[in-house]
Amino acid sequence: MSFDDEPGHVGGDPGRGDDRFSTLGGTRQTRTRMPETTGDVYGGARRPQRTSRSLVMVVGVVVLLVAAIAFANRGGDGSATTPDTAKPGATEPTAATGTKPVGGKQGGIASGFAHDEQGAQSAASNYAVALVSADILKPDRRPEIVRQVFAADKATELEANLDKAYGKDFLSKVGLDSSGNAAAGMTYISRTAPVGTKATAFSPSSATIEVWCTGVFGMAGVGSTNPVTNDWFTLTLQLRWTNGDWKAESFSQKDGPAPVNADRKASTADEIAKAVQEYGGFTYAR
Repeated sequence: MSFDDEPGHVGGDPGRGDDRFSTLGGTRQTRTRMPETTGDVYGGARRPQRTSRSLVMVVGVVVLLVAAIAFANRGGDGSATTPDTAKPGATEPTAATGTKPVGGKQGGIASGFAHDEQGAQSAASNYAVALVSADILKPDRRPEIVRQVFAADKATELEANLDKAYGKDFLSKVGLDSSGNAAAGMTYISRTAPVGTKATAFSPSSATIEVWCTGVFGMAGVGSTNPVTNDWFTLTLQLRWTNGDWKAESFSQKDGPAPVNADRKASTADEIAKAVQEYGGFTYAR
């Protein structure tokens, strides 16, 4: 699946090295490797080195994504929300604290987070999972996700921009129909797992949280030209305490930190698709 060092925010155009939407819906393309032989692209052999032909295809998709992302982020006044205090929190291990930070769920997304730093980190982790999911590309699911994750005064504008960015033409180019569904025999996969969180600023009314993530993204199925691969990235979310809960005002994304990839046999397309169907997601909390 799969722009400049400055982080983007809702309302501004992101740079190529720091793109808040580059992993949304699993559309990252920069690590896709094309098969050199026919048959199942997950057939068990080591991943072949990228050919010049596949590189041209990847560059083409990346150009498409950058255009869609820039379009999605038009509007706004071009300024980022700044927390009430810019006081970075101390580095702490991501571990259970004994405090339950989540009170319930709305539309499958956790809600009712504790009004403290722990609750803000839990909110950011759960929102990262929702924002980098296959459902964000589905027109009938997107409004529910956006309204659950973002503050009310930000949701309407963002929803409209995403609707335009991820329209029928865009979906078709990534292998999905107008409803965001894959073709028969294919399974579109975009699943994220937070590895850790860090509060870089916190006050009772706002917080800046970084969420280090890994995930699997791509199309599983025989003949897929975008096989499922893994990625590592960090989402930075600006949160606000509003109406008794933490909600996002903006977010940005950057690559890494990424470990060295293990040299291990890839699973078949059927195994990958089955795993996504059988293994449910988590509600994340510190």
